[in-house]
Amino acid sequence: MNGTRQLIGSGSPLEPEIGFSRAVRVGPYVAVAGTAPIGDDGATVGPGDVHAQTVRCLDIAERALEAAGASLDDVVRTRIMLTDVTTWREAARAHGERFASVRPVTTFVEVSRFIDPAWLVEVEVDAVLP
Repeated sequence: MNGTRQLIGSGSPLEPEIGFSRAVRVGPYVAVAGTAPIGDDGATVGPGDVHAQTVRCLDIAERALEAAGASLDDVVRTRIMLTDVTTWREAARAHGERFASVRPVTTFVEVSRFIDPAWLVEVEVDAVLP
């Protein structure tokens, strides 16, 4: 296995402040950090809308995967973190729209809050390339 470490950024101002990468690839493994529903303008996408926010999180994660040479087809695990787990079906609908044929293992958890209180969901993604 190639042990070269590839760091992928998304341009988020939080990455250098916190000291993290949007994704890291080592050999065939790609891990995408907890991804929040931040628009290109820095504002929260879809305020109050779990589905729209989940779609945005998945869009950002997919771009990070592509930058690492991976795709949604390579995803083996997702984690969906919600501030209100009773809204899981809205997040699950967005997840199913992307992963119906891939069917990675998935966990839904409730968290007390995120850095920005307008964020209702964050998504983590792990992929393994063939």
